[in-house]
Amino acid sequence: MNALNKKSIEDIEVKGRRVLVRCDFNVPLKDGVITDDKRIRESLPTIKYLLDNGAKVILCSHLGRPKGTFNMTYSLAPVAARLSEMLGFEVKLAADVVGESAKALAAELEEGKAMLIENVRFHAEEEKNDAAFAKEMASLAEIYVNDAFGTAHRAHASTAGVADYLPAVCGYLIQKEIAIMGGALSNPKRPFVSILGGAKVSDKIGVIKNLMEKVDTLIIGGAMAYTFKAAAGEPIGTSLCEKDKMDLAASLVKEAEEKGVKFLLPLDSRCGDKYDPDCNTIVCNVEDGIPDGYMGLDVGPRTEEYFANAIKDAGTVVWNGPMGVSEWKNFEGGTVAVAKAVAESGAISIIGGGDSAAAVEKLGFADKMTHISTGGGASLEFLEGKELPGIAVLNDK
Repeated sequence: MNALNKKSIEDIEVKGRRVLVRCDFNVPLKDGVITDDKRIRESLPTIKYLLDNGAKVILCSHLGRPKGTFNMTYSLAPVAARLSEMLGFEVKLAADVVGESAKALAAELEEGKAMLIENVRFHAEEEKNDAAFAKEMASLAEIYVNDAFGTAHRAHASTAGVADYLPAVCGYLIQKEIAIMGGALSNPKRPFVSILGGAKVSDKIGVIKNLMEKVDTLIIGGAMAYTFKAAAGEPIGTSLCEKDKMDLAASLVKEAEEKGVKFLLPLDSRCGDKYDPDCNTIVCNVEDGIPDGYMGLDVGPRTEEYFANAIKDAGTVVWNGPMGVSEWKNFEGGTVAVAKAVAESGAISIIGGGDSAAAVEKLGFADKMTHISTGGGASLEFLEGKELPGIAVLNDK
């Protein structure tokens, strides 16, 4: 986990050389129009560094799930157009990934200019990490740069395979992710508080186990909390519960106790009589449990205060997963309260991608956080202590 001393774009001579850069341009589109270009903006520091240093930049990415066919709904054309605006010159889009068009454009590319090849997932070989396909893609360039943290947990041809054939280094985005998250895990400023939410305990078992070795306080919210509550014999009504994980939940609570880790579960819940934004709502206390016919959809007001108190003196906070159904107005309170507490704590705060990142952005707290991870699944696996294939393949310093 600590072997993250990877070479970056600044450790390699790029002038006059063709550099293949794996970016995460998986942007949301509506009727062929980009609705949020954040991912493109985030890749600019790496791209500009390479251009300013005389590299010939060949950009690649996936977009959506075209399932290995040339489905033009998922073409990177809107991305090429947006990049052209941002960089101030035409970023040409190849009509293919490893075919004649890509090869011709790469051959005539000038120093300080960039091009884009088509969606790498137009080929089924990409997700299979097919060696011949990876070699073909690598043949376009002389250096490989991975700057797509969001896909670093996948061993695909463009995220891992090409590194078998080219010197491989990281861009600024991946460098930042591994420096900040790696630092928080290996040498956190204390107290170290982790907040985990979301629907299922099963998605977070590895994370809970890994963090249990490192944190001072573990806060559990979201629907996964009800599996822990059911395991403790508390009535949970029709709340989501993984019955086959109840023994595990009980053993995790016991393990935390033995390690002296504070393990905080909600003291009350905002409940609804159905899974619907306009359901009838009541607040249920831990002492009484949740009545039949009601389900927990967010933590309640007592819990908001309880969690906020645990966060306020933290030195480091890692947060992954919302406290409730935060996209519904009636059930966003817990997530808002946690976001506010983290923002005001002054702690080194790391938001682990996905729903928590979206919530923090939506609520306007993004600029108060130290780091918002660009990868949901990747940051979860990183927090689990797993080796990410897209990072493991990069050259060590």
